[in-house]
Amino acid sequence: MRDPDLADLIGTATRTTFSRIIDLCLDEKVDALVIAGDLYDGEQTSMKTARFLAGELGRLADAGIATYIIRGNHDSLSRITRELMLPDTVKLFGGRAECVTIDRGPGEKPVAIHGLSFSDPTAPESLLPRFKPAVADAINIGILHTSLGGAPGHDPYAPCSPAELHATGYDYWALGHIHKRAVIEGASTIVMPGIPQGRDINEDGPKSVTLVSIDDDETVTLEEKRLALAEFQRVRIDASQSTEWEELVRSISAGLEQARKDASAPELVVRLELTGTTPLAWRMRRDADLLLAETQERASRIGSVWAEKLELDCQPPGATASPGADPLVELQTLIADRVLESQGFNLAYKALAEQLQAQLPTDLRDLFGSTEDQSAQTLQDLSKDGAADVLARLRTGSSDGAS
Repeated sequence: MRDPDLADLIGTATRTTFSRIIDLCLDEKVDALVIAGDLYDGEQTSMKTARFLAGELGRLADAGIATYIIRGNHDSLSRITRELMLPDTVKLFGGRAECVTIDRGPGEKPVAIHGLSFSDPTAPESLLPRFKPAVADAINIGILHTSLGGAPGHDPYAPCSPAELHATGYDYWALGHIHKRAVIEGASTIVMPGIPQGRDINEDGPKSVTLVSIDDDETVTLEEKRLALAEFQRVRIDASQSTEWEELVRSISAGLEQARKDASAPELVVRLELTGTTPLAWRMRRDADLLLAETQERASRIGSVWAEKLELDCQPPGATASPGADPLVELQTLIADRVLESQGFNLAYKALAEQLQAQLPTDLRDLFGSTEDQSAQTLQDLSKDGAADVLARLRTGSSDGAS
């Protein structure tokens, strides 16, 4: 986020998207907004955030629309979540399972909303047994923060299976925690809507909320609503056909234009991944800052497109030449096979990284990854990129005549 304008855009995108969610609720005249945990990303202390949230939920209250919220692993300790005075139309579920029954008009089934918040940031065991049984002759909706079956390298959070959710007899389950949207049909309709606004390139692709309609015959209808202000995309460019700098820039421009057409959000933030074999490979490494500036200029011409970063994975035509054919290629092979793979290098490199990491502020110490495997992969990627950058600067006789 070295571009201050881009930093401002992403810094306010989540709030803007939340306001757009409130607008949707008002436009659709919904009965309720359901938030399945992690309303805050951590121990939030900003009262500015609190005032914004109270104001937005107040817009729903003024329209007679209820809000149902549970706390997840991130916001379980939030001081604001515990102390903020919210409108009377907001139900914040506590650490004990509750069921709120809403009576409707004559001849219409009542609605039973079941919820349970995290009491602390960890929940290694299933919370499902704590939920109350489905209410007979009612539409039953459950709200749960869960990792479902979990993911490799991540701790389980209130783990449970879709089969267990189906067995509850609830008509609909609103889930939180996993940031990617998923829908599981069955005896119950289960929706993990994902995060409504991506916050960085690791949350790329379209983001949305889900508009749910449940009829008295318990038929569930889902509509995915994409409300994000900004969408992150990885754009892959094959530079194999580019032998001149101008050709490369034109290929990048075409890739940006296609990405803009494919995006659903008003603003698009891209990370370009350049691949392939091209004589420009060394120059791209050496002049990566110039290439990024050129890319950003093309993005601004298209409009509402931001080039956040370039990732270079290009090879020169002689990269697979036999040993001795090109001294620099021979050095590249030596570094890749003998240095980067050596135990001595990796131990020294890891020690330096740990020393740097210890000097970082607490909230930045996950930059190398939050697990040992993630950290090892990040260091491996950085070492390869660093070696490639050094080799590019050693290269002589580049295509523009520089040495």
